[in-house]
Amino acid sequence: MQVETSSSKYSEKHYPDAVRSWKKEGNYFSFYTSETILEIRVISDKIIRFRYASDGTFQRDFSYATSDTLEESPIAFGIREFDENFEIYTNCIKVLIARDNLRITITDLDGKVINQDEMGFHWQHYLQKGGKIVYCSKLIPEGEVFYGLGDKPTDLNLRGKRLENYGTDAYGYQKDTDPLYRNIPFYYGLHNNIGYGIFFDNTFRTIFDFGKERDNVCSFWARGGEMNYYFIYGPELMEVAEAYTRITGTPELPPMWALGYHQCRWSYYPEKRVREIAAEFRQRQIPCDVIYLDIDYMDGFRCFTWNNEYFPDPAKMIADLESQGFKVVVIIDPGIKVDPEYNIYLEGLKNNYFCKRADGALMEGDVWPGKCVFPDFTNPEVRDWWASLFKGLAETGVRGVWNDMNEPAVFEMGSFPEDVRHDYDGEEVSHRKAHNIYGHLMSKSTAAGLKKYLMPNRPFVITRSAYAGAQRWSSVWTGDNVSSWEHLWLAAVQCQRLAVSGLSFTGSDIGGFIGEPDGELYTRWIQLATFHPLMRTHSASNETGFNQEPWSFGEKYEAVTKKFISLRYQLLPYFYTTFWQYAQNGTPMIRPLAFVAQDEPDTWNCSHEFMFGDSLLISFVNEANMQEKDVYLPKGKWYSYWNDQLYTGGQHVTVPTPLEEMPLFAKAGSVISSYPLMQYTSQHQPEEMILDIYYGEEVTKSTLYEDAGDHYGYKNGQYNIIRFKQLSDPTQFFLKKKYFVNYQTSYNRYRIRVHGLPFAAGTILADGKVIQPELSTMANVTEFFTDKGFENIIIRP
Repeated sequence: MQVETSSSKYSEKHYPDAVRSWKKEGNYFSFYTSETILEIRVISDKIIRFRYASDGTFQRDFSYATSDTLEESPIAFGIREFDENFEIYTNCIKVLIARDNLRITITDLDGKVINQDEMGFHWQHYLQKGGKIVYCSKLIPEGEVFYGLGDKPTDLNLRGKRLENYGTDAYGYQKDTDPLYRNIPFYYGLHNNIGYGIFFDNTFRTIFDFGKERDNVCSFWARGGEMNYYFIYGPELMEVAEAYTRITGTPELPPMWALGYHQCRWSYYPEKRVREIAAEFRQRQIPCDVIYLDIDYMDGFRCFTWNNEYFPDPAKMIADLESQGFKVVVIIDPGIKVDPEYNIYLEGLKNNYFCKRADGALMEGDVWPGKCVFPDFTNPEVRDWWASLFKGLAETGVRGVWNDMNEPAVFEMGSFPEDVRHDYDGEEVSHRKAHNIYGHLMSKSTAAGLKKYLMPNRPFVITRSAYAGAQRWSSVWTGDNVSSWEHLWLAAVQCQRLAVSGLSFTGSDIGGFIGEPDGELYTRWIQLATFHPLMRTHSASNETGFNQEPWSFGEKYEAVTKKFISLRYQLLPYFYTTFWQYAQNGTPMIRPLAFVAQDEPDTWNCSHEFMFGDSLLISFVNEANMQEKDVYLPKGKWYSYWNDQLYTGGQHVTVPTPLEEMPLFAKAGSVISSYPLMQYTSQHQPEEMILDIYYGEEVTKSTLYEDAGDHYGYKNGQYNIIRFKQLSDPTQFFLKKKYFVNYQTSYNRYRIRVHGLPFAAGTILADGKVIQPELSTMANVTEFFTDKGFENIIIRP
């Protein structure tokens, strides 16, 4: 690693010396050298926290990232002393601490090395800015690959990269641009089929080197704060992902409409134009639930105001849109216009709510309204005030808020100077420590206000900047991207990376924010985004007058975009179930193939294929005029979603890619739930639930989760969990169902479609009762109806 300061002895790197004493207090172990203290906390059998005090004094133990509900649950743990090291053990791993230098080696119970320090913890004085630069370096075993770190626009495998977290307004970023908007200091390692994760909870500028400087060393460091990291053992990468999300918190369930299609533009105005867009969606029967209002809805870009010329009666407009099935989301930026007649500016000024420079002057900078000041969201009093400002928007009918420009971005300056002061919940720090959590805390207080004033409705928040843990209250998008085929690929990679970094509720600006896509690029992007948790078209159309709606490219492309948006709406029960798994267990909604088949080396560098939920495998078309594509399928059996062709996995297969299709596969054995088509999520109550069941000869489990799709009754047990298990063989199809039911659905029957039976269906039995098949419109599919209360289905030749 590079030395970052001058060559005086104070800039030399310092390393721990020999352990002089140690103690155990509950699940905490402390080791003392002449200067350094190492504190090891056993959180569970697989999660260990390492914390170092370089000069013998720990800083305040405080985090904006970790969940208040994180439970300590080690089943068994203890310590053993040896001549050369100490050994802390759990039921799953051993942590070896070298007596002579505190270096750490972590093994499984069989002694296989999972993670091992190279130089381990060390530090140097940061003479130019104060405090210390804290480092940790670890050995890279042969063949190790790395993942995670949030929204980095680079190859999925981070091996050989050096990357940085310092939230940046990266307008028009390209492949390998770094840093970007989000700050997620968490990564995965995988070697010898052993997966682990490291979460470096430090809000200063952090840097990660995955073998770029020295190809056998992985290192991470911060320009201030403590060396404080959580080690998470898998050995499955999916287990690591779930554990990390439990550490940093799981989200509440979103309103169902937030999983529908969103239409956005910079900007839709005046009111007449907004109404025209809504009418076009309904007239063309292209499903849509959400319309956004960008900055032009405001009076002179003043937050929490309306432009009365463009929107003379916003409450009536929003109510009318609501009657058509549309929710309205509005943008709110952090910059508050300096204006002596603007009540929010005056209130913030009176109460000392705005950020100040080191000498006490207000932090002022130009953004959209002109000269602005900026709330200090690290002050809990300011966060409460900010939350209170959403009352008016909520009463007007606004159902969601979009936080932008919150890295924070400032015209010409880039961001705040480092001397800006922040409360940091009572700690009083410079912007060096607060920068990476500024937007994070803005979105947190936004969500708190919306939740309060929209009750009993669930809020929706989308933020551009975030720190680890923002998934507890917000969705994200990948920022100001470009209309290009490379950016379509970047959208796929970034959403995969964000999902395994805790932020599953993510999407990209479909078609690109900057530039003008042609019909083919926009259509292929719609196809990809159909399988991203957040599906939103957004563009900077005000700059060119270019329209970027699903019908903007002619009938040929409109038909295909309509087909895929409609498919998303039909699959909403499956999508909502996948979100419930994320909210319940921390399971990523989007799963890179390395996370579902880590024992297959072909998956380690896969970025063109991913899983959405348990059962659907998606690839995407990433070049113009592509007529076919090679797709890697993990081991097992896979059905083409379009024609039920059966493929054997563990290999690359070539599939056709006509414009009206993308590579899409269903896992053999799975049960995929869907609705009859609706134009918006609350259009009507479905009369049936469709179950597409794919024959498979391995025992396969699937789940369907249901609740009201809004409000909070689910937190009081008002939900259904239906679990399916397929146990079929060439002589019969057999499906079992178990369920917890405490929510009354509108439908009473299932339409069941069984794909891929190896025999012609002779007898169909539901709980022993003979069922007559229906004439299916799908080739080689056995279709029939059953009461929703069935417990098993058998089909025999």
